[in-house]
This record gives sequence, structure tokens and C-alpha cells, in this order.
Amino acid sequence: MSFKFQINENIKFTRNKEFLEKAEESKSILNYEKYKPVRCIEVNSSTEIKNTQIKDLHSKQFGRDDSIILDFGEHHVGKFSIDINRVGSMMDAPLTIKFQFAEISNELLSNPDEYDGWLSRSWIPIETLHIDELPCKLHLPRRYSFRYVKITVIDTSPKWKIELNNPIVEAQSAILNRELSNIELSGSTQSLQNIEKVSLKTLAECMQDVFEDGPKRDQRLWLGDLHLQALVNYSTFKKNSLVKRCLYLFAGMTTEDGKVSANIFTSKDEVPDDTFLLDYSLFFVSTLKDYLENTQDQETVRELYPTAKKQIDLALACVNGDGKLIIPNEWPSFIDWGDGFDKITATQGVLIYVLKDFLELSKGLIIEVDDEYNKKLQLLSDYSRKKLYDSSRQLFISGENAELNIYSQVWMILAGVFPENIEKSIMLATYKRFFPIKNIETPYMYHYVVTALLKVNMRTEAIDLINNYWGSMISNGADTFWEAYKPDEPNFSPYGSPLVNSYCHAWSCTPVYLINEYNL
Repeated sequence: MSFKFQINENIKFTRNKEFLEKAEESKSILNYEKYKPVRCIEVNSSTEIKNTQIKDLHSKQFGRDDSIILDFGEHHVGKFSIDINRVGSMMDAPLTIKFQFAEISNELLSNPDEYDGWLSRSWIPIETLHIDELPCKLHLPRRYSFRYVKITVIDTSPKWKIELNNPIVEAQSAILNRELSNIELSGSTQSLQNIEKVSLKTLAECMQDVFEDGPKRDQRLWLGDLHLQALVNYSTFKKNSLVKRCLYLFAGMTTEDGKVSANIFTSKDEVPDDTFLLDYSLFFVSTLKDYLENTQDQETVRELYPTAKKQIDLALACVNGDGKLIIPNEWPSFIDWGDGFDKITATQGVLIYVLKDFLELSKGLIIEVDDEYNKKLQLLSDYSRKKLYDSSRQLFISGENAELNIYSQVWMILAGVFPENIEKSIMLATYKRFFPIKNIETPYMYHYVVTALLKVNMRTEAIDLINNYWGSMISNGADTFWEAYKPDEPNFSPYGSPLVNSYCHAWSCTPVYLINEYNL
């Protein structure tokens, strides 16, 4: 298990009524568009797909253990409906029918009954229903995130069967399909433009009432994801009011000591989770700075500035007199999935990076800050250069065992603790030692690796990484980008089973931003 659930029952949250009202006022209008499947398919263990004409669906009859898979041609987030009719004698028993939704076809090859992952099995998108009277127009009440729907008739009766007709998904997003289609692609190659298209679709599907992390799972607002989603939004859809809403939600429900939660539940009433991640809390600062730079909305940013400053103050309280960040047990750092690497140096890099963002934010608001912040920045940077950098190997070390990992190098380069020429040497040493990448599990961290490469002008290597990583997902059938992916282990899951993986996940949508921002 690569993540430890936090249960902080004694944490008390505040609710800033004014901030939450402004979050409500900033809601985007959800658009609803209906789509029909484009074909019926059969999938086997070799992922071979056999097509059946969708126009023939209504002429087929289904009885006990019969099944069919509907392919909607692309990923959708919405509610499913279908007409079901009886064929034969009167119903002498109820219809029992099962619907399984899948974002990629391989999900349908795993047996849900054999699920043994550590996330709740209730995330597996399956509905089993008993229907007493036919015909009926069945509207499933839950929202699902899917491209495929497998329909299995568990039983009818020897006296009658059913017909299926008019399957529809009423898809929903803050982005209209025509808005998605109208975005001009800027990638210098067809491969990069293909990646841009999938990036855009991924973000659009996650833009709901808030910027969700994943519309299949977890269906909520995570700060680390928001930080990246907002950057992509500024260069594409420009739905800046949705960013504003999310910032107000985080600032409107902090702990009594002002700490921002790692994520917020938004399905009914907005409620902060009792999970706290040091790097995620800090990214509130960077997200607010980016918002100011892209909107010039000084009124909002000034109102939220104290929340940003508080995250800095709380983090700096964890820095000792030498300039070393001591990560509290109750405020761990995420960095990336997995416990198999030391996160201390990478998190120190995040703090330096965000502290610089805070000083830039203050400058943008013409707010004079205490010189103590500049002194702490110098102290943190000096410690990183003198104690964490191994000049003989041109790499940063991390933890008591002086571990060498790619995370430390990337975040220290992004933090900018050395001049450009030394940063380039560090990244060259990183490339030599850690490429091709084997241990990174998520597109989230790959984004920062690419950004570090681009920061030192290793453009060819950055483009190759985008093509080889995100392009590999497309080669494996992705029409939206995935939460977790290892090119040499396509079915990898950080949860113990791909059945609960999210195959449309916000933090994977950044290539379109990188391509635009760096003219790739």
C-alpha cells in the first residue's frame, strides 16, 4: 500500500461564510449534451475487438447470461439511459440486469468479484437492478465516467427475453464539445498535436462543478491537481471563474490554525477532508500567484492572500535553525505515489519554489513583506547547496541514507538553488543516471520532470519524454490520460487493481500546457 489514510478526528475546521458565498457565485454552468454509442463490441483477453453494427442492436434478443458491450466512441461523463422491452410471454419473473461502466476496454477483462485492492470496492462502477415491469425507459441515477458499457442479463425466464434500444449518455461538463473542438493545436509535430487533443479532452471531462481530480474516482477537488489544471485552463479554455471558485472553497474551509486541506468533497455540501499534505497546502500559494498573473483579479487575490501567507508561515515553522525542513508526521508530503523513495529533499525544493512564488505574489500585489521571508529563503537555499548537494556526483542526496532519487533533482532544479550552468550539469547527471525512467508512477510527477528539462533548455529530451510517456498511453488505447501509468507495466495500479484506477485524471492533462508554454 503506497498511501496511508489520515484520520484526524480532532481537527476542527472553520467556515468563512463570505468566501463560500463567493465560491457559489463563481460556479460555472454545466452543459449537457446527448450521445449515442457508435458500435457494439466484444473484447477478449488479447484486447482484440470484434465489431457489431449498433443499428442491429434493437433486433437482438437477450436472455440469461447474454451480454453486449456498447462503445460510445469517446470518453463521456454523465448519466446513462436505455429502453428495455419484453419479447415473448408475460413476465413471470423480474428481470435482473447488470451494467458495468469502463473508461478503457481492459477494465472489462477483470473480474470484479476477485477484486483485492486497498481502495473501497464500491468505486467499481457496476449497477445490478431488478426490474418488475417492462417495457421501461431506464434512467440510471448515478453519474458515470466511461466510454464502454457492458450490459449483462443475469436472468429473465424461459418464457421471455428482452430487447435493448436507444442507449444514450447525457454527458455533462463545464466545456461544450464545440469549445473543445475549436481549440487551436500548436504542437510542432502530429504526435504532439495528438497528445494535445487527448490532454484537452482529459481536462474538459474533469471540469465539472469544480476541477475534479477524476470524474470516475475520486470525484473531488484536490489542491495538487488544481495547481496543474489551472495552468492548463489558462492556456486553453480560460474558464477562470472555475479556478476562482476552487480557490475560495479551499480558503473558506481551513483548520482553526489556518491550514488548507489537501482536498474537498463537493458532491452535495462542500466539506474539507481531514487529509493534509505539506506540498499540497503550499501549492495554494502557487495557484493563487498563477491566478493573479493570468487574470489580474487583484480584488480576489488580495482577499485570499492571508490564506496563502498562512501556508508559508506554517511550513516555515517546520524549518530548523540550519535551514533544514523537518516534515511533521501529521503533515506528510506527497511528491508522488509510492513510499519507496525519500521525500525530504524534494519537499525542501517545493518549499523553496513556493516561497519564491509567495514573494512574487506579494510583489504583484505591492505588499511589503517582512525581510524574515527573504532570510528564510536564503537559509533554506544555503542548506540545500551545502548539505544536500553532492558535488562529486553533481546530484542532490536525500535523507539519513543519502539516497539518490530523481524527485530530489527535479524539485531542486525547479527551486533554482543554483545558477543556470550548474542546474544544467545537475540535469545532465540526472538524465544519465535516471533515464529511461523506471520508478515514477504518475503523469503528475512526469509533468515536473519535463518542466525541469525545459528549464535547463533540454528541449529534445523533454519532447522525447512527452512522446514516449503520454504518447505511449495513446498507443495503449487512451482517449483521455490516466491517473497512473508505467510504460513497461501498462496495467499498473497503485491501489492493487486496475479496476479502481482512474483513466481520465486531471493531473495528466498538462502536455497541452507544456507545448503551448514552451513552443514545443
